[in-house]
Amino acid sequence: MATSPASTAQISLEDYLRTSYQPDRDYLDGEIEERYVGEYDHTIVQRAVLLWFYTHEKQWGIRSLQEQRTLLNPTTIRIPDVSVFSREVPVEQVFTQPQLIAVEVLSPEDRATRIQERIDDYIAFGIANIWVINPKSRIGWDCSDGSWIRQERFEVPGTPMYLSLAELFQKIDDEA
Repeated sequence: MATSPASTAQISLEDYLRTSYQPDRDYLDGEIEERYVGEYDHTIVQRAVLLWFYTHEKQWGIRSLQEQRTLLNPTTIRIPDVSVFSREVPVEQVFTQPQLIAVEVLSPEDRATRIQERIDDYIAFGIANIWVINPKSRIGWDCSDGSWIRQERFEVPGTPMYLSLAELFQKIDDEA
């Protein structure tokens, strides 16, 4: 469990990339920022979202990844809870091209300003679909344009890709 959102010690991007963190952390302008992860509700929803997209990978021509480092700009690496990439995006150890979808699963410690900063970074990087899910309330928001638009079913325009929260949470309940 993280106790503070960021350290104050400066670190180079190269040192960050050579260091392994448990759990992994974001890199923002020379500082390491802890991510709030590890609680059951967060983990089970994150896993369910990952598996949702994993089961559709071939059909939708995608690659779904959990906690994939993504270099958003020369001084920022973010790690979305779940990333969905087009199969056309080349595989990299640290991705440098935008995801098709970035999903963030809220933890009790998450604050609106921190999540909004992540969303703003994703938008600036060019991620077209940014979805946020609250596991406690079972509510989701489409934040793709920076607004928080409540959704029960997320869709990627012009594709068959979708994520139904009702189906996702039903599957979680059925497996409990």
